[in-house]
Amino acid sequence: MTTNQPDPIVFGEQPLRIEQVVALAERHAPAQLQSDAAYREKIAKGARFLDSLLDKEGVIYGVTTGYGDSCVVAVPLHQVEALPRHLYTFHGCGLGKLLDEASTRAVLAARLQSLCQGVSGVRVELLERLQAFLEFDVLPLIPEEGSVGASGDLTPLSYVAATLSGEREVLFRGQRRSAAEVHRELGWTPLTLRPKEALALMNGTAVMTALACQAFSRAEYLLKLATRITALNVVALEGNPEHFDERLFAAKPHPGQMRVAAWLRQDLAIDAPTAPLHRLQDRYSLRCAPHVLGVLADSLGLLRQFIETELNSANDNPLIDAEAERVLHGGHFYGGHIAFAMDSLKNLVGNVADLLDRQLALLVDSRYNHGLPSNLSGAPEATAMINHGFKAVQIGTSAWTAEALKNTMPASVFSRSTECHNQDKVSMGTIAARDALRSLELCEQVAAATLLAANQGVWLRLRNGKNDIPAPLLAMREQLAADFPPVIEDRALEGELRLCLTRIRDQHWCLYA
Repeated sequence: MTTNQPDPIVFGEQPLRIEQVVALAERHAPAQLQSDAAYREKIAKGARFLDSLLDKEGVIYGVTTGYGDSCVVAVPLHQVEALPRHLYTFHGCGLGKLLDEASTRAVLAARLQSLCQGVSGVRVELLERLQAFLEFDVLPLIPEEGSVGASGDLTPLSYVAATLSGEREVLFRGQRRSAAEVHRELGWTPLTLRPKEALALMNGTAVMTALACQAFSRAEYLLKLATRITALNVVALEGNPEHFDERLFAAKPHPGQMRVAAWLRQDLAIDAPTAPLHRLQDRYSLRCAPHVLGVLADSLGLLRQFIETELNSANDNPLIDAEAERVLHGGHFYGGHIAFAMDSLKNLVGNVADLLDRQLALLVDSRYNHGLPSNLSGAPEATAMINHGFKAVQIGTSAWTAEALKNTMPASVFSRSTECHNQDKVSMGTIAARDALRSLELCEQVAAATLLAANQGVWLRLRNGKNDIPAPLLAMREQLAADFPPVIEDRALEGELRLCLTRIRDQHWCLYA
């Protein structure tokens, strides 16, 4: 009997996609390094060229000079070998929570892909060890906080450089261990980083880019889930499916907006006969759902372009052109594109949370939910007066939505001049990416609450004799029923909300082709 193993994701000359980084982060695919002789020689040539410059006592930033504002300080050749260790050592000052396992794997993948562009002046052995960290799941313990997103993610990436060198700590086989001990257990010799290698590892945008890949994947699924929730709520609230007519959207043809409307038509079987309507026009949170969600749908292409271009770029400094024998000093470590993408995503996701929050507010309010019980309680008449259904869930949803909206403040406009005014304009891209993940977490909480409420609303309609629920939504309700029984008598819903969040983050439900 054979099992189907996923194809390895190859790091080298071919560009990677966001989905490949996420697959590595989630352990759904193995990592492999391009191994043909021509590619290995391309990488080795850059390292040899750097060595030749050292032999000639050439001046190279971060190799024969100090770092940052200290670039005017010459480093004598007998101290050049010690400089990389000093770089990752003095940057060992990160604070905050540690990146989780998936994010750390994504960081390793993003850094490896950048160095694989072949213009960073590093050895093949360094690329091999980064690939081995992914293969054997040796995960540096990386604090989230301490990067301003220009001159790269210096502080968080110092933990990658240090652990490759056998210092600091890693997570290995579920345990927090010293990097030196794990190297011994695996039979590896810790790397002694060559001139430029610590700088090449640290002076780039790998942390913000890795987090952006994860955020993009979650936002893409959230778009589909929010559409499905909206369709369930159109049924639960006895809304007007004709708001999503194809002819209507042909008159305002934003492609993503049209796609969301098409998904809603598919879910609601819009061409089928409809029951008499309570209202000619539904409230905006239903009627304008394609217009709200369509902005996210239409923005995903641009966000993908920004993220994948950064992912497949050489974003350290200086770059080493071995073919032309030139050292190119620049500023590719600046994370402005990721900062903009993530600040934009926070805005987009905040609007999704607000949309779903408004739908839930309609569901629980007997003035607007067209005959559903107050707070969606399924209690019989004898105990109706002491049951409160989804009342507290709606309050919680309002809190999560408010926090998501507060979080839309762009991080990128809070540039701070740092490091003796050498880094006098910085991107704050890593803060923006962390913010975006927090916004997604909050919006997923709103989605979980609204999904369970929509499920309850549809169940109440079924209980009252409704028999024309479209097949896609009936199938979704049946899937939900396996985990989330109707709320008849009040019960604490935290456990079910957490389970729903797990389902959302696992992208459990197949939603639209």
